[in-house]
Amino acid sequence: MKFVRFQQGAAVRYGVLEGENIRVVEGDIFAKWAMGNQTVKPEAVKLLAPCAPSKGVCIGLNYYGHANEMKSAIPKQPLMFLKPSSALNHPGGAIEYPAISQNLHYEAELVVVIGKQARNVPAAAARDYILGYTCGNDVTARDIQMNDGQWTRGKSFDTFMPLGPCIATDVDPADIDLKLTLNGESKQASNTRDLIFKVEDLVAFVSQVMTLYPGDIIMTGTPAGVGPMQIGDTVAVELAGIGRLENIIVKG
Repeated sequence: MKFVRFQQGAAVRYGVLEGENIRVVEGDIFAKWAMGNQTVKPEAVKLLAPCAPSKGVCIGLNYYGHANEMKSAIPKQPLMFLKPSSALNHPGGAIEYPAISQNLHYEAELVVVIGKQARNVPAAAARDYILGYTCGNDVTARDIQMNDGQWTRGKSFDTFMPLGPCIATDVDPADIDLKLTLNGESKQASNTRDLIFKVEDLVAFVSQVMTLYPGDIIMTGTPAGVGPMQIGDTVAVELAGIGRLENIIVKG
């Protein structure tokens, strides 16, 4: 199943992709819901990020290939940081290039969407707390990140957390091909088999520290091939079995 969130007029609703249509869902997919009778065309509505997290929990240096390209030691435990909810961005949305940065980077990521409240969850039970998975781009002002020595400011600008286009519930997070293109040119290509810490371990690790609420996300890290984007560029993240998340870069 692939859940989407969309705006139709003033209303924000959930739906399920069915071929070329969206079947409207009655209720909240993170609580009680049922399949409705109404269908809409995707082009007739505004597609939104498929969830509205209270926080974006992010994991750094979680692909062997990326750790090697950054000349970093393999982490002994997940390296965790946060993106605020104000950084949320949508499929087709504009990523704003901050005026105070000169080195804006893309980072394609598999994103875990939490389905129910999670606290101190053992890894063996982690899948029970996951609704599904979506595409994400951990947009980063690399110069600010490196100058600060910690990552909050460089990762947290408005528009720096694009998510979408859907939440896929029927994919295996342990074996997903992912790629990123910039203006149609391949920049990142890998598979989640290269993850250092697997999805279940991340849910367990994060939930030891903070409560994860329905709709919260864990961005699981990016593979090798990170690099810069410029104003006017089109960046696209594609994950097999999930979909394509495309955004444009505009002047901030």
